[in-house]
Amino acid sequence: MNFGVSFQSHVLNSWKHAVLAEQMGFSQVWFVDTQMLASDVYACMTLAAEHTQTIHLGTAVAIAGTRIAPVIAHSIATVNQLAPGRVILGLGTGHTAWRAMGLPPVRLDAFRHTIEVCRGLLRGQEVEYHERGRSSRVRFFDLEHGYINVRDPIPIYVAASHPQALALAGELSDGLITISILSPDLLTANLATVAQGRTKPASQPADFPVVTISVSCVLRSGEGLESPRVLARVGPRIAVALHYAYEIVRQGKTPPSYLQAFLTPAYCAYLERRWSEIHATHSRFLHPGEEEFITPAAIQAMSLTGTREDLIARLKRLEAAGLTQFVISPPWGYVEESIVEFAREIIAHY
Repeated sequence: MNFGVSFQSHVLNSWKHAVLAEQMGFSQVWFVDTQMLASDVYACMTLAAEHTQTIHLGTAVAIAGTRIAPVIAHSIATVNQLAPGRVILGLGTGHTAWRAMGLPPVRLDAFRHTIEVCRGLLRGQEVEYHERGRSSRVRFFDLEHGYINVRDPIPIYVAASHPQALALAGELSDGLITISILSPDLLTANLATVAQGRTKPASQPADFPVVTISVSCVLRSGEGLESPRVLARVGPRIAVALHYAYEIVRQGKTPPSYLQAFLTPAYCAYLERRWSEIHATHSRFLHPGEEEFITPAAIQAMSLTGTREDLIARLKRLEAAGLTQFVISPPWGYVEESIVEFAREIIAHY
């Protein structure tokens, strides 16, 4: 099992967090791409590349459509020139990045095209690119003079939760990114769907990374799940998952079963009243009054919170089910504290 940390991209702070994560034994740092809420993801990764030596740097996740595919490929290949072989392109359809602008995530066919174009360009190939109703052959013109680096491989991980996207990840990606998958049974089911998308081999290859981005808090002596400290540390990330589930409900669809129990009628009414501003707090803090809906039961089910021994046991079960990397995603103001705590309490004893 590898361990990573994810955070809102902040041009003044993210490189410092990456340095700390490297010092504390994390293998990867993941930078959030959400243009209405945070700093530019590639500017932050560039600074981190310049200040670190070994830790891997990834987008979690770069959003299809907010930049055209050739620009996404060009940006990540530029960072790869500064941190050769240490860069990962995570791609997603954009729940928060698009919803924060009042628009839906990109459709799956457009997402597929983004993955295919980025994959080809990052291999130094010429690819078919469709834009504004027209098609063209595109390639990077100069691969020899240090503008970008596609010599050192840049793996593409796909963020997916629904069956069609999971199958697409199996077909086209080098790895999978999931959000808060803490149930071994659910992870097993998702990976079976990923495997269905693969043409060869038919089953999951041993070197296919599987990442889940969640949140964690190690309980102190005598501390319980109802602790204000615990709520502050894990509540904002849990709320993001529930906001996503409620968005599905608003579309008239059924949210994932593991989220349904926590979308009570009272919480749904609360979210509906505040929906126009809900994304402004993404992974940073709770809206006033929202804390009453992040119950101890939700904390137990939707975060990795407990004693050191409990957390290591849960991680071992997830690893046995196929998870290769657990990523903590602490809220704004708790990044350094969370990195140090997780490193000392979990990584050092795993």
